[in-house]
Amino acid sequence: MAKQVYPGRFTTENDEKIVVFLIGMRINNRLAVHKWLPVFNAMPGMIKELYTNKDELGFLSMESYFGLRTTVMIQYWRSTEDLLAYAKMQKHLSAWKNFNKKVGNNDAVGIYHETYELEAGNYESIYGNMPRHGLSKALTHIPITKERVSAQKRLQKEKAKVANS
Repeated sequence: MAKQVYPGRFTTENDEKIVVFLIGMRINNRLAVHKWLPVFNAMPGMIKELYTNKDELGFLSMESYFGLRTTVMIQYWRSTEDLLAYAKMQKHLSAWKNFNKKVGNNDAVGIYHETYELEAGNYESIYGNMPRHGLSKALTHIPITKERVSAQKRLQKEKAKVANS
């Protein structure tokens, strides 16, 4: 299904704190399918749970990328507290326990995550002739105006807005 392309230049409202969470895996031994496939297969159920319960969980949106050995999922969350609360939920805990039981310190497959807390006004975005993507799926998607024409202006405008509130 083709995504709607928005001609022109767009940005996002950047007046709220968000959390960017990167999570992924790396296949270190392609022949050890029995080790890495269960790790790979654990993710779709969690993704479905996140999209089904977005508002209650504080999950905003995500993008996924697949390389030859490494995958990465970029997730956007309302808060670190929401992200950490999800980590304690049953579906995630089951996947984590299963990983530790089946893989543990075996080097056939690796996993990683990184968490970034972004304060309001400390991030900016631009999307030219793009479907809604990344932050523009998670936050309000707006056309770029004269006041937001450059990255510097988008950052300054949001910092000024936050300082005045």
